[in-house]
Amino acid sequence: MKKRLSDIVCLGEPLLEFTEVTKDGEDPAYVRGFGGDTSNCAIAAVRQGASVGYVTAVSADDFGDAFFSLWKAEGVDTSYVIRAPDVNTGIYYVFPTPTGRNFAYFRAGSAASCMRPSDIPEGYVKGAKVLHVSGISQAISDSACDAVFRAMEIARENGVKISYDSNLRLKLWPISRARAIIHESMRLCDIAFPSFDDSRHLTGLFEADAIVDFYLELGASLVALKMGEKGAMIATPDRRVRIPPYKVEPIDATGAGDTFDGAFLAEYLEHDDPFVAGRYAAAAAALTTTGLGAVSSIPKRAAVEEMLQEQDDAG
Repeated sequence: MKKRLSDIVCLGEPLLEFTEVTKDGEDPAYVRGFGGDTSNCAIAAVRQGASVGYVTAVSADDFGDAFFSLWKAEGVDTSYVIRAPDVNTGIYYVFPTPTGRNFAYFRAGSAASCMRPSDIPEGYVKGAKVLHVSGISQAISDSACDAVFRAMEIARENGVKISYDSNLRLKLWPISRARAIIHESMRLCDIAFPSFDDSRHLTGLFEADAIVDFYLELGASLVALKMGEKGAMIATPDRRVRIPPYKVEPIDATGAGDTFDGAFLAEYLEHDDPFVAGRYAAAAAALTTTGLGAVSSIPKRAAVEEMLQEQDDAG
């Protein structure tokens, strides 16, 4: 049977999430969830109505099965997800603190980090409209980094747009290597998703306009700068628009940036207007912060459209 193609193909590492929950007088319990930036992006895009596939590797055990169940329930195509029998799926623990949350990661040698350029399904990438990758996808191992660059090469050779999120994690690699790899990726991509905090480390710049100019000059034709509680800036070489933050009661910002990416790509493919997509993505990301966990709080299209309508009605 011929495998179907997806409009958006995401590539990277999924992570199983365990969040510590403590009740008075009881030992801590751990609630299982799901994470991983590109997996979150894939789910966010699907919840907005996009056709999405995921390229990754997971362990051939209960943890891998859990991800397959998640992606099946969400409608993410897993035709090219590798089941690896001798390695583990990465995991992370979340520990609530009085001022937020702390994270502990156990991902060294994960199934996704063992991916190689030869694992990239050339025909699947060729058939997409957008390939989405991130700095984390490159930081987890040298072979995974090479695999990402191979996927980007296939995309560029076949007219597939590349979207790239810097997603800087300095615990995974030194700033000098991160800067070199991420800047080269920004040169190759069409749609850049830097965050303001990442960009300060990577560029040494502290003004949104200067950061946007930097990435446009590197080669991206579209930059969506995510600025957290200050909103976002969407820029092309000819126009830029600041999107103010949406007023919500935030609980947990985990996965908000990934939701922005997925919602933006889904809406951009629908309307071919980056500024409409940016406004939509900012609303989706804001809604994500009103719940706990990376996946459970990702909104569906109806909720995002309701928020947008409420803002329009308020003038």
